[in-house]
Amino acid sequence: MRINFHGAAHTVTGSQHLLEINGKKLLLDCGMYQGKRAEAYARNVNFHYDPQGVDAVILSHAHIDHAGNLPNLVKQGYEGNIFVTHATKDIASTMLADSGHIQESDAEYVNKKRAQRGEEPVEPLYTKADAEEVAGMFTGVDYVEAFEPIPGVVARFYEAGHILGSAGVSLQIEEKGRKIHLWFSGDIGRFNLPLLRDPVLPTHADYMIMECTYGDKSHNDPALAFDEFRKAVKRTIERSGKVIVPAFAVGRTQEIVYHLNQMMYEGDVPRVPVYVDSPLAVKASDIFKNHLECFDDETKEFVRDSRHPALDFPMLNYVRSVDESKALNERTDPMVIISASGMAETGRVVHHIRNNVENPRNTICIVSWQAPETLGRRLADREPEVRIFGDIYKRNCEVVTIGGLSGHAGQDLLVKYATGVKASVKDIYLVHGEEKQAMTLKELLKGQGMDRVHYPDMHDSVDI
Repeated sequence: MRINFHGAAHTVTGSQHLLEINGKKLLLDCGMYQGKRAEAYARNVNFHYDPQGVDAVILSHAHIDHAGNLPNLVKQGYEGNIFVTHATKDIASTMLADSGHIQESDAEYVNKKRAQRGEEPVEPLYTKADAEEVAGMFTGVDYVEAFEPIPGVVARFYEAGHILGSAGVSLQIEEKGRKIHLWFSGDIGRFNLPLLRDPVLPTHADYMIMECTYGDKSHNDPALAFDEFRKAVKRTIERSGKVIVPAFAVGRTQEIVYHLNQMMYEGDVPRVPVYVDSPLAVKASDIFKNHLECFDDETKEFVRDSRHPALDFPMLNYVRSVDESKALNERTDPMVIISASGMAETGRVVHHIRNNVENPRNTICIVSWQAPETLGRRLADREPEVRIFGDIYKRNCEVVTIGGLSGHAGQDLLVKYATGVKASVKDIYLVHGEEKQAMTLKELLKGQGMDRVHYPDMHDSVDI
């Protein structure tokens, strides 16, 4: 048996791990590498294996850095099944179609610039139609249900608690008389996050491929983060302002909606209109509502006691048209607007920020990590002026940064996850993390008596 690390090795994005077992090839994830445009395009188009030679794919969850390159895999000849949980099937179908639309739009924009310079046009990485073809290849499987992706491998999905439908993957492998248990973590979630069930931790594995995104730090309690959010919403409403929340469409938006539901039901904040203004977030929220089996007991209890759904309540409005979105900027009454993108770089949220950033009554809540040079990062850094659509605006509004809401396990849970298999594991391979985070976690595990922890390079292969 051989493991080939073709993505998310020495980096966070582009998860792709190709297993060779019994003469067959099984691919774990097929994520999009995200980075500088030219490098990302080259990495995503050029596979280090023949897509036609892959026999099956198992997808841990729908995030683009794990699922986003599936359309290319299929364009280049893959014809097999893509095994997913039922919720991932729905979420990934929506996210890939959205990604395909973005690829086409980006290519159209770039080609206008290239035409002005007399250069040849570029092709989009893939199209919406390519993404829709992938959706027809998904095979939905229940959590814990056994399935056989290739001969000699019995696989099962276990709750990962990261996003709706996310899973760790257990592979019971029989090859040449040997029995091996391989565990692939996917992205590990956190305990006590809203809506979703807690991650299932492995208790036995011979080998493990494990993410290490936050191997260098632990997170604050999410309950403290949402208390900080509640206070920000309350004081903004009391001064008749608007709360603008740039939020990722899948996961973070739904968490915030659920907590606003709770806060208004309990009377912790005044009841004002709440708007979810992002086409993808609206679609994702509809999918969440169709997969109540993924919700945790606390959410189910709240739904039962309050007698209305977790992601629907009287003050909540899902904005479905551009005209509805534009109309919000004409209003001056207090409200909460949750809109994508999460780093405030594209989408409708940029218009909401432009229209509200100079009003001291308003608040912009930053609820996730912001990459350098993004509008979200400049706001989080409290820069006195920000450039939006080429114009300079004074930042007179309040800015609140809410830490502790990450959907990834922090260092403490990563250690617990790994040491759960200490008695059985032979080797652990750290992926989906930068070198500093991986080395910090590796040293911590070494202190726990776990010496065989590796950090493979891109395209490394190991025989087990």
